[in-house]
Order: sequence, then structure tokens, then C-alpha cells
Amino acid sequence: MRAAIFRNGEIVVDTMPEPVPGAGQVLVKSLACGICGSDLHARKHAHRMVELTKFFPGRKPMDLSRDVVFGHEFCCEVLDYGPGTERKLKPGTKVCSLPALVTPQGPIGIGYSNDSVGAYAERMVLSEPLLLEVPNGLSAEHAALTEPLAVGVHAVEKAGIRGGEVPLVIGCGPVGLAVIAALKLKGLHPIIAADYSPTRRRLAEIMGADVVLDPAKTQPYASWAEHAQMSEQERAARPPFQAHLPALKPALIFECVGVPGLLQQVFEGAPRDARIVVVGVCMETDRSEPMLGIMKELNVQYVLGYTPEEFARSLRLIADGKVDAASLITGRVGIDGVAQAFTDLANPEAHTKILVEPWR
Repeated sequence: MRAAIFRNGEIVVDTMPEPVPGAGQVLVKSLACGICGSDLHARKHAHRMVELTKFFPGRKPMDLSRDVVFGHEFCCEVLDYGPGTERKLKPGTKVCSLPALVTPQGPIGIGYSNDSVGAYAERMVLSEPLLLEVPNGLSAEHAALTEPLAVGVHAVEKAGIRGGEVPLVIGCGPVGLAVIAALKLKGLHPIIAADYSPTRRRLAEIMGADVVLDPAKTQPYASWAEHAQMSEQERAARPPFQAHLPALKPALIFECVGVPGLLQQVFEGAPRDARIVVVGVCMETDRSEPMLGIMKELNVQYVLGYTPEEFARSLRLIADGKVDAASLITGRVGIDGVAQAFTDLANPEAHTKILVEPWR
């Protein structure tokens, strides 16, 4: 079969043996797969990813001397079953799955492994217990957005919303847009979002942001403070000791960029007692001033991935039309176009989410 392969630091097109489903596994045809920011990071910082694996006992790092096939935001079609499977879904059924294989040794991630092929290939294998049938006649390209939406849903769940917070989303790429969609579903308003890109600011409005600003023109934290003023009743209800503090509602800040220096900017701009959720993945060593966090009593929550329940709920949200997934798709390529798509995604005015359709 054909695949876009990560080899020697580059994305190349080549053929490789078709995978054979083992016990409890299903052979599927890859219909659509989003190119994730993590894939772009992996291409550029693969050695760093391998180096950090040493802090996770039991996790097998990528062997960069061998081929890797990326692709973990996928929708597929059932083709055939391996031994020891229940075969509840007929061949031809569209499915999504958490990007992992269940093995006796534990889960193996799909997309960053030499042993489990990702969806930038024509075919792959999935674990039958993790399959989710795509509902409501949902298209494969929209179902493929389940995984990135689930990242936003999980980030918002981990934020520990208590009600009354005013959220600020820094960065409106795919991750930030998913966070905005999840915040809207929580009914938390006003949602304030900041990005330098006009295209991404428009998408932020579509996904549910109430206030969208350009950091080059408007200071995000000053704008947040304007929209976070307490009502007279809320001011009066504060304990006497807090009367000298700014009368602001609780701050909930989502860092969705993941570049060095950004977290320090958040520390500098955040108000006292802010809760900061770090969703953007910074692949480089970064620094921040702990004293700022101490003096402001900031709460910092790092997040990763999602739970199986959040993944399944995200698929239903898209299928029920509660999230405008179609607006995020800005391009489609076949296997031969993957390498160029990685380059094209560097321009936020041109693309937000490019889908790989291996049979295109």
C-alpha cells in the first residue's frame, strides 16, 4: 500500500506492506485524517520527543532510523477482521477510534510509533473494542475532526469550571478553536479570544467567541478586564479584605499557542488567582518567573489528550450539528500532497485544518 512516511526527518511517499490485523484487531481503509500541529512538531522536533520519552517508563520511543507513518485524527472504513473479534460492524461501516491499539503489554499510540501505522496510509489496523460507529450519516471528513475537538473538550473539563468565570483564549489555531467551541457548549460567556491572524479571528467568532481581538492592536488582558468587571451586587458581596483588590470576576486563561515565552507573557498579564490551562505544546525548553505565579497565586493546569468518554461525546457533538466542524477544513490532499501541506500549514491565512484523503 502507499503511504506518506516520516523518514530521515522528511515526509516521503513510498509503498509499504499492508498491515495484517491480529487478535482483536480490525483492518480499515483510511478515509480522512487531519494534519495535527503535533505532527508538525514531530517532524521538526522528533529527536526531542524521543529524548523526553525516558521520563515515561514503559513507553516505547520512536526509532528514528526506521519509518514512521503519522496520522491520528482519522475516520476509516471497516474492511476485515482479525481473529478473536466480535465483528459487530459490517464491512463498509465508517468508524472513528481513539488513536491507540490495545495490546497485552498496554496501549500503543497510533501515529508516533514504528509498529502501528497512522492514517497517512491507505490502510491501517485498529482495536475492535475502541471502534465508534460514525452516526447520522456524518461524512468522513467531518468525523475526522472528532480527535481535535476532543482535545478542546478535555481542556475545558480539566479547567474545573465553577461558574462565573470569564475565559480568555490565547491563540485561535485548531486547538484554540476547539477550546472556544467547548466553552460555548458550557454556556460560559463572554468568551474572549486573541490571535494575530484575521482568518483565525473570523473562525473564532464562528466557533462561539463573543469578543475577538488582535494582540497587535489590543492588549488581551486589558480587554479581558473590561469584560470581567463585577456587578454592584458581586462587589458588595466580597469579604472586607478583598475590597482593595480589583473587582474582577474569576479569570480562566487557555494558552493555546505553545511557543517559548508565551507562558511568561501569561504570567505577566494574568490577574490574581487566575486559572491557566496550558493546551499548546511547547517543544522547546522555556522559562518563566515563578515569583509572578507566587505573588498572584496563579493556578497552572497542563492538559493532554482526552478520555474515551470525551472522545465519544465529541463525535456525537459533531454528528448532532452542535459544532460547526466544516468551517475548520481549509484543504484536502492525497498522499502525494502531504509534504507540501506541512509547509502550507505554516501560513494561518491560508489554512486551518488540511485533511489527508489517502485515496484522493
